[in-house]
Amino acid sequence: MDRAREARLLVRAHRGGVLSTHSVKLPGYPYGSALPHVADHAGRPLLLISHLAEHTRNLEADARASYVVCDTGADLQARPRATLVGEARALPGDTATIARRYLRYYPEHEPYLQIGGFRFYALEPAHVRLIQGFGALHWIAQASYLAPPALADLEDGILEHMNRDHVPALHAYCRARGCEPASCEMVGIDCDGFDLRADGRLLRFDFAAPALTSEQARAALARMARDSRTT
Repeated sequence: MDRAREARLLVRAHRGGVLSTHSVKLPGYPYGSALPHVADHAGRPLLLISHLAEHTRNLEADARASYVVCDTGADLQARPRATLVGEARALPGDTATIARRYLRYYPEHEPYLQIGGFRFYALEPAHVRLIQGFGALHWIAQASYLAPPALADLEDGILEHMNRDHVPALHAYCRARGCEPASCEMVGIDCDGFDLRADGRLLRFDFAAPALTSEQARAALARMARDSRTT
């Protein structure tokens, strides 16, 4: 697997990271705090941030930021992590489509959108630092990291189709992962794979190779369903 895709899969697989911004209150110091995110179709972290948050003040003054996604565990330095360095800006215009996708991952955050004062930010990475383990360090350029948003306009239709007509396949994916959920639904799909909610738990499934058309996505889903039933 190429390093850019490995970094992107790391960001897609994890549900949160540490956003660091330039402190307004304490000039010269970075300010970091943990936030949940959803990766967009290109692989950018999408963050829902309150207007009262320290990050909002900081980003309004200086959009430069970094976002660290880490596979935590007993031996942290031996585990992969990615740092996205770039600019985090509030998304302009109508964000209804983004909100709909975000809430499929975090339905419990709907009250934040209802009360107002929260905005979606996207971190546009200029560079990505991938650390695969001790001594395996790589810088990745933006053009290599960002994926084409090939399935963005097709996502809602694919989800409706899979959740209506292919529920047995969704359960087969879960069984291959070692779980037998009572309920299962697909909540997101992108060129790199898809996400299921199984009994409230989010599970990530990666495609063997990027799916850049609806035909490729259909073939990848069918192949994974066949493989899942034979494991």
